[in-house]
Amino acid sequence: MNGLTERDRRALTLLLAAAALFLAYRFWPEDGAGAIVEAASIPQLERRVQRLRQIERSLDPREKVMKQVAAALAGREKGVIQAETAAQAQAQILQIVRRVLKAQTPPVDLRASELRQPRRINAEYGEVSVQVALDCGIEQTLNLLSDLGSQPEALGTVAVSFETANPKQKTVPARVIISALVPGKLLPKMEDER
Repeated sequence: MNGLTERDRRALTLLLAAAALFLAYRFWPEDGAGAIVEAASIPQLERRVQRLRQIERSLDPREKVMKQVAAALAGREKGVIQAETAAQAQAQILQIVRRVLKAQTPPVDLRASELRQPRRINAEYGEVSVQVALDCGIEQTLNLLSDLGSQPEALGTVAVSFETANPKQKTVPARVIISALVPGKLLPKMEDER
C-alpha cells in the first residue's frame, strides 16, 4: 500500500466499508425467520389440543371400517382370474371350461374355441372372454352353464346361441361366450387414464 496516495487509501477504505455493509444487509436473517413456535395463549393451545384429540378419536373407527372393507374386497376378489397377461387369463378360462366339460355325464367334447378381444371395464378391472363351440344335449348345456357359474373363479356366461339340432344324435350345436374379471393392469390403459 506504499504506492497509493492518501486519496486512494480513503477511497479503498470507503469501498471496503460499503462492501461490508452490503454483505451484512444481504445475508442478515429477516425478523422472525427462525421463529418456529407461534405465540398463542393458553386457552388457544388447550382448544387446539382438544381438537387434535377429537381427530385422533375419529380415526380409530375409520381405520376399523377400512380394514373391514379391505377384508370384504379381498373375499370378493378371490374369483378374479390372476395371471401375468390377458392371454394367460384366457388360457385359464379355457382350462376351467375343459375341466367342467370333462366332469359332465357323459363328458362333452369341445369342438372349437376362440379367444375374444379383452376389454377394460374401469381402471381396476378388465374382462377377458373365450367363445367355445360344443355339441351336446340341451340339458347338458344347462348343466354346463350351471356348473360354470358354481366355479370358485368368477366366470360369467355372456351369450349362448344354438344352431339347428341333430335329431339322430339328439344333440344341439351351441356356442357359448364365457368371460371373467381380471386385474386392470393386464390391459392397456384407457385414453382418459393416466
